[in-house]
Amino acid sequence: MLSKKTQYAFKALEYLAIEYGKGPVKIAEISKYQKIPLKFLENILVELKNAGMLESKKGKGGGYVLRVAPRNINLANVIRIINGPIALLPCVSLNFYEKCKDCDETTCGMRKMMIIARDATLRVLEKKTMADMIKGEIDVM
Repeated sequence: MLSKKTQYAFKALEYLAIEYGKGPVKIAEISKYQKIPLKFLENILVELKNAGMLESKKGKGGGYVLRVAPRNINLANVIRIINGPIALLPCVSLNFYEKCKDCDETTCGMRKMMIIARDATLRVLEKKTMADMIKGEIDVM
């Protein structure tokens, strides 16, 4: 399940994607139109900036802009930045792997099922972008 923080990150990025190329967007504007608590949003935007997705400009006319085009922001990367692993178990995570202490990975049936779930999820999330999201071009299976 996506955390509320990740859901807000998607909403903020969606707004910035719609405004892409029009100049900086104030945090208060994103907060108001996407109904995201301001303090929570500030932390999310800093994380996205530190990850290289956003740039910020201070002063009059300042705000946040996407550092890359919406078509180059895949949904899996956003989840990993804000939420961490996409996999449901740490032993099947591609980027956040941790060995389980209480099982044998070679025979664990749960691990095998979670690899299938991870791969299916990644097939979708790594191909879909913020541009797809704002265009509404997400196919529902």
